[in-house]
Amino acid sequence: MKLNSKLKSLAAGVAILAGGQAMAADEITVAYFLEWPMPFQHAKVNGTYEEEMGVAINWVSFDTGTAMSAAMAAGDVHISVSQGVPPFVVATSAGQDIQIVDVAVSYSDNDNCVVHSDLEIDRNSAGELEGKKVAVPLGTAAHYGFLRQMSHFGIDVSAMEVVDMPPAEGQAALAQASVDMACGWGGALRRMMESGNILLTGAEKEELGILVFDVTSAPANFVAEEGELLAKFLKVTADANAMWNAGGDAATAMIADIAKDAGMEPEDTAETLARFKFPSIDDQLSGKWLGGGAQSFMKGVADVFVEAGSIDAALDSYEAAVDTGPLQAASEM
Repeated sequence: MKLNSKLKSLAAGVAILAGGQAMAADEITVAYFLEWPMPFQHAKVNGTYEEEMGVAINWVSFDTGTAMSAAMAAGDVHISVSQGVPPFVVATSAGQDIQIVDVAVSYSDNDNCVVHSDLEIDRNSAGELEGKKVAVPLGTAAHYGFLRQMSHFGIDVSAMEVVDMPPAEGQAALAQASVDMACGWGGALRRMMESGNILLTGAEKEELGILVFDVTSAPANFVAEEGELLAKFLKVTADANAMWNAGGDAATAMIADIAKDAGMEPEDTAETLARFKFPSIDDQLSGKWLGGGAQSFMKGVADVFVEAGSIDAALDSYEAAVDTGPLQAASEM
């Protein structure tokens, strides 16, 4: 299936599923990623969420943000931690009623595309990628970054063979040289680097306006009906982030719990976390993020996907896709 029709099928499937959302006030399901270490996992391992929220939590790992969207649409997930902005935009553009409730992490250096070393292609010869085969997890932050990088280098994506693969599968394909380039994040990206090189650093991407950040998202009716519960969830998350951001012995002691929960080695966990930024609640509520910046960025992402033919249309505005009420409430707890 071609790139555009594949992504449109994903969006259409999410739109069809976006019906009722079964609430379960005494038990909720939260989606997260393995090999994606974050401070919240220290609280997760120690049962802090359950203790503070007073509910049982079913934690379920996912491979992509698009799968998170589908699970929320089907009523199987109530909260998604660290969903990429592009898959969120794909879902909301298709009519799924989900909302951003916080900025989970910013990570321009931990999401990228890697070219197989056998090709000996770098930023100065990137045009040679035209016609090559690339593994991309469609509708994700990595997909958006891929499109923007190819546009920057003047490469016609329609002339490439784009294969939809989760990062781990893309990494395996790159290692076997069955694809020429693979895009992804986290542990898969680290392993991709063993087989090749990136074209642009995180700082260089940011200079081009290619921001990379994830959000915590939830179905709009869950946000409306369980706002207090959600605020408690965000408060526990913010406290864990603050502990990590403070550094020192307390932060160092968190690594063992985070590594275990993420399915990683402590050394790799520390290395990955060093490339992450976890904004405070005050920062998240500022104009840079949920006070307007994120909404404008989502519109930009959607317009890029429309121009690329990946989605049919963008919303006129993504203001309604953000609800800062629970985060504001968390700041007052």
